[in-house]
Amino acid sequence: MSLYIRREAAKLWKRLCAEISTEINLLAENWMYILAGLIFQYIHGLAARGVHYLHRPGPTLQDVGFYLLPELGQDKAYISETVFTFIFISFVLWTFHPFIFKSKKIYTVLVWCRVLAFLVACQILRIITFYSTQLPGPNYHCREGSKLARLPPPNNALEVLLINFPRGVLYGCGDLIFSSHMIFSLVFVRTYHKYGSRRFVKQLAWLTVVIQSMLIVASRKHYTVDVVVAWYTVNLMVFFLDKKLPELPDRGGAAALLLPLSKDSSKSKEENHKLLNGNSGDPADWRPRIQVNGKIMEDGTTVHVEAVMNGV
Repeated sequence: MSLYIRREAAKLWKRLCAEISTEINLLAENWMYILAGLIFQYIHGLAARGVHYLHRPGPTLQDVGFYLLPELGQDKAYISETVFTFIFISFVLWTFHPFIFKSKKIYTVLVWCRVLAFLVACQILRIITFYSTQLPGPNYHCREGSKLARLPPPNNALEVLLINFPRGVLYGCGDLIFSSHMIFSLVFVRTYHKYGSRRFVKQLAWLTVVIQSMLIVASRKHYTVDVVVAWYTVNLMVFFLDKKLPELPDRGGAAALLLPLSKDSSKSKEENHKLLNGNSGDPADWRPRIQVNGKIMEDGTTVHVEAVMNGV
């Protein structure tokens, strides 16, 4: 039993090292895209913090979702955040699963380059939208009488740049149309729907996002319009960007040989090249072959036979 465990642990460690080596090579080529995407996440948080200074609390707007979905209450507002956290962590773990499991269909660095591109495009539209018109926030801490509904003018630029993370993100007001939670959730689910392998998980993921949409409205964190606009904006943005971005290489096909997965990768690549050119690389297979051309009559007899040597 201990021998089996040691053997499997050695295989796992070898696979992990090979995977890390491959991903480091990819990161060295694509680090600028990853860094730019992460920097924009801070810019998006900074923009959400800035619009909070412009927020003016007022009466909650009429909303069909508020009539159809009962209010969860302030003590149960954590439910929607719990669902979002589950989606977020599940997706992050899935993107790193090639480091552990044998079923490798994706490269982690390349997937995150694609995901960050989707997020940045959607967040740019979101920033433009919520700065265009500030609506009175429906969340409990954004209503009239709450101390957090209005932010006093900043004393210095550093107070704005620090964005008071994470409290400033959790208790923001004014960044309503459209929902940031829905941006992340829809981008994650669409990415798994394309590159994931389990049909049941895909169906469960879409169901979870639908439930999260209703919980966001029931928690009064957003108006229904914020969720509805997110559904078609994010899906359309991902659809069009997905057509423009280069497709990810399939790890299960010949494209997997484009990346060095082991020390023998150059040899494997050379052998694959020979196979694609019609021979296996064995000198014994280079012998001339005889091609027989003949005409078969209706009664099954051959009336003309010509032997042609390959290469003549």
